[in-house]
Amino acid sequence: MAELNAEFRGYRSPLSTRYASKEMQYLFSDQHKFSTWRKLWILLAKAEKALGLDISEAQIAEMEKHVEDIDFKAAAAEEALTRHDVMAHVHVFAKQCPLAAPIIHLGATSCFVGDNTDLLVLKDALDQLLPKLVGVIKQLAHFAMQYRELPTLGFTHLQPAQLTTVGKRCSLWIQDLLMDERALRACRDNLRFRGVKGTTGTQASFLQLFAGDGAKVRQLDQTVTRLAGFERYYAVTGQTYSRKVDLEIVSALASLGATVHKMCSDLRLLASRKELEEPFEQTQIGSSAMPYKRNPMRSERCCALARHLITLQANAANTLATQWLERTLDDSANRRLTLSEAFLSADACLLTLLNISQGLVVYPKVIERNIAQELPFMSTENVIMAMVKAGGDRQVCHEKIRVLSHEAGAQVKQHGKDNDLVERIRADPYFAPILGQLSRILDPKTFTGRAAEQVVEFVTEEVNPVVALYADRVVTKSAQLNI
Repeated sequence: MAELNAEFRGYRSPLSTRYASKEMQYLFSDQHKFSTWRKLWILLAKAEKALGLDISEAQIAEMEKHVEDIDFKAAAAEEALTRHDVMAHVHVFAKQCPLAAPIIHLGATSCFVGDNTDLLVLKDALDQLLPKLVGVIKQLAHFAMQYRELPTLGFTHLQPAQLTTVGKRCSLWIQDLLMDERALRACRDNLRFRGVKGTTGTQASFLQLFAGDGAKVRQLDQTVTRLAGFERYYAVTGQTYSRKVDLEIVSALASLGATVHKMCSDLRLLASRKELEEPFEQTQIGSSAMPYKRNPMRSERCCALARHLITLQANAANTLATQWLERTLDDSANRRLTLSEAFLSADACLLTLLNISQGLVVYPKVIERNIAQELPFMSTENVIMAMVKAGGDRQVCHEKIRVLSHEAGAQVKQHGKDNDLVERIRADPYFAPILGQLSRILDPKTFTGRAAEQVVEFVTEEVNPVVALYADRVVTKSAQLNI
């Protein structure tokens, strides 16, 4: 039994067992990491061969044959002896490739494989996140357009304020997500390769390999960069690429986390008012003790993961701040946690948010009832203006409305009754000249300004061009979510 349950006897990250996608998990897996190291050693050998070093096609072919078949137990045993992860894998790879052993890692330092692999992973991870983010934006844009005209109470200071529309409120969420897309796309577009720089970034070892030919060393840097799928490399590095790169990316991810938290907090508030709900499955249980409950568990999960994501920005900032001179190794353990968890958390947030955005449920009758409780107070200025146009005295009308409003307010606050201001106005003979206009004066759609037009303009001018950038790469469906 102990053997059967062995996988459950040690720590397992919830990000890998419950939340993040398999595709994102693979990018941060040992298999992907160490096979990428081997691919980089092959690219280095190919470029060195092309520039005249004594490396044979047979050596390269031998390495290519063993890219994926990594002996993790042997590597762990080697690392226990050498206390060096890169050299452990060099030794294991060399045993698998005896012909190529003399030229594996030729001229390179550990950061050639370590940092360049990280940059490849960061690029691929951003390429995975962006279509999911745009998928959320696209789904929410459909929602915003669908409900662009539906009036709802606006809130300032969490107190009822001037009306907006359900679609206009959604456009505020989308606008923040568009800013996140822009920031993450900039990170992706600005990302470069570390390239072939040597121990402290001076390329001294490669200059020795090529007998002082600096042009060949530069060409080697360019060739390996191109073979790895990058257009540019960082012109100068220490032993590592600057950890400012990590900070920029994690900061953009943390900013996305703040956006997600804000939006999902709004959804939770609206759910408590029964105006809007996230998807709720037929067999889903909201509470073990209260069967009637429909808790916004997806939004709550997003908020929980987003808070963790937001905190990781400080790790990246402190890692950059404490890198002495050409580098120190106190970045390593921290980055293994921070970079992976930042992307896995962001991935999990977007997967969940995509699921939410696909099935948001609106309850117009509840929204209408909530408006009815507040709109009479908000419409008093319109009532006064209508009476003035009908020949009334503004000051007299103002006093009448003030008294009736206080009476209606007492019914709501002291007796828990509905707002009856409209009924009081209808019952007062003073307002007889405008009773025929009262329904129009109190029509919620007359209080939403240009909200509906703003949504159309926003989606047309701001959202659609961004969605078009991703064409058929946009992710618009999410799989069944684990709790």
